[in-house]
Amino acid sequence: MAGSVLYNWRGSRTLSLLLGYLCYLLLGAAIFQLLEKQAESHSRNQFQLEKLRFLENYTCLDQYALEQFVQVIMEAWEKGVNPTGNSTNPSNWDFSNSFFFAGAVVTTIGYGNLSPSTKAGQIFCIFYALFGIPLNVVFLNHLGTGLRSHLATVETWGHRPRRYQVAQTLGLALFLIVGTFLLLVFPPMVFSHVEGWSYGEGFYFAFITLSTIGFGDYVVGTDPNKRYISVYRSLAAVWIILGLAWLALMLPLGPMVLHQLMHLWPLSRDPSSKKGLAPQADGLSHTTKLPLAI
Repeated sequence: MAGSVLYNWRGSRTLSLLLGYLCYLLLGAAIFQLLEKQAESHSRNQFQLEKLRFLENYTCLDQYALEQFVQVIMEAWEKGVNPTGNSTNPSNWDFSNSFFFAGAVVTTIGYGNLSPSTKAGQIFCIFYALFGIPLNVVFLNHLGTGLRSHLATVETWGHRPRRYQVAQTLGLALFLIVGTFLLLVFPPMVFSHVEGWSYGEGFYFAFITLSTIGFGDYVVGTDPNKRYISVYRSLAAVWIILGLAWLALMLPLGPMVLHQLMHLWPLSRDPSSKKGLAPQADGLSHTTKLPLAI
């Protein structure tokens, strides 16, 4: 009887989560359509007008020839070749860019602006991802677990002096704040300066990257009109790895620090609140009866 009740409870909970998940997707689809469809229609109409103007200025071309040229440009873009500039553009497969691509593969970001075009490269990418993705997950989990074991000893905080609890909590909060600045706030400033983006665009790129969504609409080191240092994209790949490890650490530590701050806040306002509490046999603290002054 109890088993059937538990089964029904789990089934209803699963169904509720499924319905909530579907509703969330439907809501997102509706909002994205509302925000983006009109802009897409405007861009499409603008592109068609530009093609007509181009044909009017160059009457030696016909519609078919222009469409063929546009198709060549699209194929080049899909293969990672930037149509702007000339043949002197830096290679997409030098070591720095290849290192950045390898990081995008094992972290499952997959920007979509570059992919192997040879059969050998595609086959190697399959096996590289097959072993690299689990290795990346194990590495991030191990790094996060190791840092948490050194930083978060919440289980023993209740047995430590209150001064130690406050110092440990403030230290963790400071660690989270500094890490957030170094990995989430400061890098968009660098990207904005180097790439010529606004700070909002740089922060958007950082979030889309570290969340492993990776749309590919913003990617560092791809502007042919800019001269990047040779290790720029390699440094970006290192930032991605550190940022993912930081998120793996921060997500469980953030609520942990908030919980400790909420626990310590009443004590800081009323230090005498711990007086009058005596441990009982069950290990819990109960209010003791204090003698009344007559």
